[in-house]
Amino acid sequence: MIEIENLSVAFEGNYVIEDLSLSIPEGIITVIAGRSGSGKTVLMKTVEGLIKPVAGRVLIDGTDIFRISENELNAIRQKMALLFQSSALFDSLNVFQNIAFPLIEHSGYSMAEIERLVDEKLGLVGLEDVHKKMPSELSGGMKKRAALARAIIMNPKYIIYDEPTTGLDPLIADDIITLIHSLNKKYKHTSIIITHDVTCIEKTADYIVIIDDGAIKFQGIYNDLLQIDDPYCRQFIK
Repeated sequence: MIEIENLSVAFEGNYVIEDLSLSIPEGIITVIAGRSGSGKTVLMKTVEGLIKPVAGRVLIDGTDIFRISENELNAIRQKMALLFQSSALFDSLNVFQNIAFPLIEHSGYSMAEIERLVDEKLGLVGLEDVHKKMPSELSGGMKKRAALARAIIMNPKYIIYDEPTTGLDPLIADDIITLIHSLNKKYKHTSIIITHDVTCIEKTADYIVIIDDGAIKFQGIYNDLLQIDDPYCRQFIK
């Protein structure tokens, strides 16, 4: 479980998040929504241990990630995967090499087992025949699918999706939304989606958290959000 307790994050004395507490439900999709500059990306970078807070705690499976060694933090990070907004594939590696990279670095598996796992994950995301293609040869939607295959290759407990539909046309974005939903149903990951895409919110969210100025404005299910009168929150209703 991910638990955030009285978290405050500041840069040069300016608070981006202040005294925020939140528990991320396990095994479902939680959407964290907010406009640009609301603090949602800073919140997730803090959860990943990339930004150190000025106060509060982030507990992952009961461990305060800011009170452990770098080696211990790296071990916890292996439970987590991040799907970057830009996909962040390695330009100099082909699709197979990109997806195999975490296994080669961390698993100790044989190459035969790595090949089997890469084939399996590429099949799950609908990219069966692209092993030797370079990222530059892929469309935006294909890059996102390849990055998703890499994100799930180590069977993480937690997956963070950073604006997964940004920059995609509506049909491809809808395919990615469907894929995220089906993978969550299959593997029961604890999934966190950072987005301002109202369609993504409506179609993926089991639980919704809306933040503004580093504070929670709403948390609950989509049907509860429909009943909210707050103008800021209603921006995220389709």
